[in-house]
Amino acid sequence: MSKAAATVATARDGGALARLARWLDQPKVLAWLMLGPAVLYVVAFVGFPFVLAIALSLSDATIGDPSLDNFVGLSNYATVIQTDAFQLALRNSLIVTAGVICLILVLATLASELLVYSFRGKRLFQTLFILPWAMPVSLAAIVWLWFLDSTFSPVDWILVELGVLGPGSPLGPYSHMYYLGREWLGLASTIVADVWRMLPLATIIVLAGRLSIPEERFEQARIDGAGVFRILFRITIPALKPMLIVAILFTSLLVIGEMSMIEILTRGGPGHSTQVLPYWAYLKGIAGGSLAQGAAIALFLFPFLLVVSVLALRAAYRAQEA
Repeated sequence: MSKAAATVATARDGGALARLARWLDQPKVLAWLMLGPAVLYVVAFVGFPFVLAIALSLSDATIGDPSLDNFVGLSNYATVIQTDAFQLALRNSLIVTAGVICLILVLATLASELLVYSFRGKRLFQTLFILPWAMPVSLAAIVWLWFLDSTFSPVDWILVELGVLGPGSPLGPYSHMYYLGREWLGLASTIVADVWRMLPLATIIVLAGRLSIPEERFEQARIDGAGVFRILFRITIPALKPMLIVAILFTSLLVIGEMSMIEILTRGGPGHSTQVLPYWAYLKGIAGGSLAQGAAIALFLFPFLLVVSVLALRAAYRAQEA
C-alpha cells in the first residue's frame, strides 16, 4: 500500500471513529446504554419468571409433567381460594404486613429524628443500626430462632428476672412463653423479626426526606414557642408524607413476599396457624408438586399490589408537589 493510500485509510478510520463517538454521545443513545444492563436483568430474572408463572397458573402443570399444553383457565385460582389453608395464609399475610407497616411508620420516624442530630458514638450506632438489613435473611431468622427458643430464650430469662413470668407473676406460673409454638405469639414474633430487619431500610428512606426539610422551618417554630410534639405533627410528618408513602410501599412489598422468616422460625406451624401466602405457594407448588396451584397462589395478590403501588406512587407524587 502506498503512503497516500495509507493516509486516506487512516483518515477514513478516524472519521468513522469520530462519527461513532458523536453517535454514542447523544443523550438518548447514552441513556439506553446505561439502562441496558438493568433492563436485561429485569427481563431475564423478573419478566421471564413472571410470564412463566402466569402460564403455569393457567395450566395443570405438575412436577411430574411440567408441560403447559393443557389450558385450564382460572380453575386453579378458584380451587385454591376455596381451601381453608389458603384463606388462613391470606389472613396471616395481611396481618403480618399491616403489623410491620404500623410499627415501621412509628419507629422509622423516631429513628430518623434521632439520626438528624449529632451525638457521641453516632457512627457506631449507624453501623449497628444498618446490620439487620445488611445481613442475609436466613442469618437474621436464625438469630431470632435462638432469641425466641422455647428453652434457652434470653427474653424469657429477662421476663422471669423482672417477675413477669414465673410463680405469682401476671402471666402465670410458666417460665417459658413458647413464642414460636402458639398461633398469635408466632405471628407476633414474625412481625417483630420483620420490623427488626426492615427498619433500617425504611429509616434511610424517611431520613432522606427529613434532611430535605429546611432547618429554618424548625427554628421559626421554636421561636414561636412550639414544642417537640407540635413540631413533629405540624411540620415534620406532613413534610415527610411522600417519603413515608414510599417507605410503606417498599416495606409492604418486601414483607408480603417474604417466606424465609416463617420457613425458619415456625415452618407455618403449629398446624397452619402461622402460614403465609409465599410459603404456602412454595409448599403447594414445589414440596407438593402442583406447579399450577403454587403459581396461582403466588400470583393471587399481584393485581391488588399493582393497583396499590400505582395509587401510592401517585399519592407520593401529589404530596411532593403540594
